Amino acid sequence: GLDPRGWTYDNIAQQKASMRRYACSFDWDRVLITSDPEYYKWNQWLFLEFYNKGLAYRKNSNVNWCPSCQTVLANEQVVQGLCERCDTAVTKKALTQWYFKVTDYADRLLDDLDTLEGAWPAKVLTMQRNWIGRSYGAEVKFEIEGRKNPIEVYTTRPDTLFGATFMVVAADSDLAAELASEAAPEVRIKFQDFLEETKKTNDIDRLATDRPKRGIDLGRFAINPVNGEKLPIWAADYVLADYGTGAIMAVPAHDQRDLDFARQNNLPVQVVVDTGEDDPSVSGVATTGDGVMVNSGELNGLKKIEAIAKITEILAAKGLGKKAKNFRLRDWLISRQRYWGTPIPIVHCETCGEVPVPASELPIKLPDAKGLDLSPKGTSPLGGASDWVNVTCPKCGQAAKRDTDTMDTFVDSSWYFLRFLSPNSDTEAFPKEEAKKWAPVDQYVGGVTHAILHLLYARFFTKVLHDLGHVEFEEPFTRLLNQGMVLMNGSAMSKSRGNLVRLSEQLDEHGVDAVRLTMAFAGPPEDDIDWADVSPAASAKFLARAWRCAKDVTSQPGVDFATGDNDLRRATHLFLKEFPEQIESFKFNVGVAKIMELVNALRKAIDGSAGGSDPAVREAAETVAKALSLFAPYTAEDMWQLLGHKPAVALAGFAEPIASLLVRDSLTAVVQVDGKLRDKFEVSSSISEAELEALAMASVNVQNALAGKQIKNVIVRAPKLVNIATA
Repeated sequence: GLDPRGWTYDNIAQQKASMRRYACSFDWDRVLITSDPEYYKWNQWLFLEFYNKGLAYRKNSNVNWCPSCQTVLANEQVVQGLCERCDTAVTKKALTQWYFKVTDYADRLLDDLDTLEGAWPAKVLTMQRNWIGRSYGAEVKFEIEGRKNPIEVYTTRPDTLFGATFMVVAADSDLAAELASEAAPEVRIKFQDFLEETKKTNDIDRLATDRPKRGIDLGRFAINPVNGEKLPIWAADYVLADYGTGAIMAVPAHDQRDLDFARQNNLPVQVVVDTGEDDPSVSGVATTGDGVMVNSGELNGLKKIEAIAKITEILAAKGLGKKAKNFRLRDWLISRQRYWGTPIPIVHCETCGEVPVPASELPIKLPDAKGLDLSPKGTSPLGGASDWVNVTCPKCGQAAKRDTDTMDTFVDSSWYFLRFLSPNSDTEAFPKEEAKKWAPVDQYVGGVTHAILHLLYARFFTKVLHDLGHVEFEEPFTRLLNQGMVLMNGSAMSKSRGNLVRLSEQLDEHGVDAVRLTMAFAGPPEDDIDWADVSPAASAKFLARAWRCAKDVTSQPGVDFATGDNDLRRATHLFLKEFPEQIESFKFNVGVAKIMELVNALRKAIDGSAGGSDPAVREAAETVAKALSLFAPYTAEDMWQLLGHKPAVALAGFAEPIASLLVRDSLTAVVQVDGKLRDKFEVSSSISEAELEALAMASVNVQNALAGKQIKNVIVRAPKLVNIATA
């Protein structure tokens, strides 16, 4: 296969060349390459910081496994049950892996989203809230017949305890394995077969409401703590081991998945909330709405909230339950069985166990890939680098082995914005004093696809860095813009679809400025645009028109603009007021449209009575050049020099709009009859409503439209509108 180092650095070189050609205005002295040891040294340092704070730990559990990539995936990297990289169906596999304890920050990650309201897209905030998934309920203890330790079950509806008719444990949970091991031989055999089948099914499918639920009776019974009834315990695939305690009390009358499972296996259904709807055991539809408690002992007659409070109080008093809070969010699994990643700075010693590598020995560099089998095979390729793996323990000096997993590459991007403060420092990840001055990021641009990946991880990292005293803020990005995608014929561009548009070819054909202007003018940056619907050729034509305007200016720099044409000056100063507002609010397409309007007014003035010598023509042309420098820097610079100025137009700055020029002496009023435009005319900006109505009624076009009709209502909004409605 390809050498990842060579492939990566070749691509970086190509991307840098493209960005330079595209006239991106970056500080090229602050380039970061996260695969450089000088960068990932600080990934390792941060890992040790997390480890020492108890936020990095190793455990054995069932993890998401991609059979194609032959590596584990974090929950956030599983999309609709598929690997985000290759779209292979994800399965489960028991492995010992490294995790970051993001759940310690679940409350803060959720609550602090409120501080981002209005500054981040509502969709991203909703996605993160749902992913974190905080819920409130109760943990209830169920005794197990013939077993010393009870099962603890988390439920958001403890009020429905009297309706529990069986219990379900996740087939891949430790509890299910324990209960099956104590069961009859035939049950143990069935359970093992069922467990293997369950592991082949991804979590999305397991939770789907429209698929048959599978399970086996473990032959054991739990005792309902509120009425003493025996509840058969089933292992099933529609409960996940990592949600709550991995066990649920099944209330089929009021939960559709429980009801489906009960009907498949002839299990009883007990209604405990009267909602006035049909009996679920007959209709096959669970009743999930609010109602009044029935068949529930001392809860009878109570409403949901009252019943939850009362039953929780009763359980707590008897030591059978307590109030509880749960999260959908799980700890971040960072181990990867890949060569190309940051080596984990831990040594495994038979005497000392896990031993952190001293910070003074960082970075732990990746070994040379030559001679290593980098193909996916389920174990880390680093394990084959024996000279690299075998080391002495930093603690006791005995023989030890390096950890052979590498970190999830999302670790790289969880803090990179801080590394820009000191990209070449070999003494610190970033300077605290510079972070005080420059961070957090004022405006961040990123796709919505990373809402629960990079954006959530970066928020987690920032909060940890705050708690460790490295930064004084808790949110990394003050404002967020989700950019759209550039499509072709309605689909994302790809070689396989044959709809790939190469930037280099567009630049060769139309020029950099035309392509850049087309991108900006195509639509709001947060929307997708279809390249088939846009025209770089039209943009090139417009830029040539703007350039000719600058060429036709004959007045000298420094001329007194105040003596120029009033109409053109008004157009220029209205532009100076509106254009910055559009740019600040990321309405680049509207900003380009404003430039086009000003160029039209400028061309009209040059070709009209004002001519190229009018001072207002120079003022407008200079303003156009300054505005175009944001989108078409080469054309703008050429215009600027044609106008007699020295480089660079990008540093020139905009003039402040003059208030008196923003007041228009006249404007266009329109007259509508029954919603249809019938006439329009220039009127004084100070015209009264009575005068405007009189003008409208005197219009021949309006009179023709009203012929034979009775006027029902006239609405006048001076100086812009007269709206006439007929009976």
